[in-house]
Amino acid sequence: MTVATVSTCIICPADEPPRLAPVPAVIGARPERADPLTPERLSAADRDRLYEQVAQDGEMFERQGRHLRRLSQLLRPTVVHISATKPLPRPRNGKTTEEEAGSGVIARVAGRTVVVTNRHVVNRADLDDILLRLDDGREIHPQRAWSDADTDIAVLDVEADDLQPARLAEKDALQIGDAVLAIGSPFGLAHSVTLGIVSAKGRRDLDLGEGRVRFQDFIQTDAAINPGNSGGPLVNIRGEVVGLNTAIASNSGGSEGIGFAIPIAMVMFVSRQLVEHGQVHRAYLGVSLDKTFTPQHADRLGMPRPVGALVLGVTPGAPADRAGIRREDVIIEYDGRPVDDDDHLLSLVSTTPLGRTVAVVIFRDRGRSTLELTVASRRDFEP
Repeated sequence: MTVATVSTCIICPADEPPRLAPVPAVIGARPERADPLTPERLSAADRDRLYEQVAQDGEMFERQGRHLRRLSQLLRPTVVHISATKPLPRPRNGKTTEEEAGSGVIARVAGRTVVVTNRHVVNRADLDDILLRLDDGREIHPQRAWSDADTDIAVLDVEADDLQPARLAEKDALQIGDAVLAIGSPFGLAHSVTLGIVSAKGRRDLDLGEGRVRFQDFIQTDAAINPGNSGGPLVNIRGEVVGLNTAIASNSGGSEGIGFAIPIAMVMFVSRQLVEHGQVHRAYLGVSLDKTFTPQHADRLGMPRPVGALVLGVTPGAPADRAGIRREDVIIEYDGRPVDDDDHLLSLVSTTPLGRTVAVVIFRDRGRSTLELTVASRRDFEP
């Protein structure tokens, strides 16, 4: 088919621009063809049938809405608002203290009912200056506080009647695209609920500003997270806590659809250690790793791409040394889980119980080999 343009030629002197004239309206004329962009008017019967269809389709959204309302009712009593008064490192505009607001989730940890939150919410504040506001309006102070700077997790020991702990996810079944709720106190607005999805998993090496978080394995979500949400729960549609809301990526200081939560497995491992021991005892392999594992280096080793953790050195006498791991080995699996990179391996080892024997798959001499090792305590090898 040949397509040609149809235009009207206006003849005018070469040194004058074309003269434009309005198109006259045709009065009384009726179009010979129906305008396809003009909707046909519905009859009364058609409108009734359409209303019935809309009502049927709306039932699905109403069921979803009822489900979210039930989740909100179920979870609201498990979330607390936290306000903490902290001393400033140096006076600012005549003030010597600052107020920090955040959230926390009530949980059962090592047989005790506690509030789990982020360390940065309560760090540097005395117990008497940490106020927890419960869903029913009661205000209490924690009896004791433990925290871990390497994961930004804190646990507050509380004593109060009728505390309702949240239900925690027992296994890591969360997938990208799953629906999640973020609950907390954004900008001091207690028990706010927002809805989103899991945008990504395994976000590591994030710059979180004050106080570097050493062990990272964040869940990324587009559920709105704002200042004040820190320490509140990220919840799946079964009502189970799957993460602890911790940070946002933002140029404005508010939610821009990129929030990060600590996975519940890491939260509970650290929380149990804090409650049982007052500190976190972490496992140790005894390897130094290459943070710049390049495609060129992977190609020299016979790998199609740089995946896993490339070993640069091994500590003598450490578990890796005793298991036979050598320089230039690439650790591609740890305890049954594929290893993405060096930060991922650090995260996996950091949540391994001391004394546990794990299988480690390495890539060496263009092939896979499986070794077994028993992890040791980091404190035995590092100050």
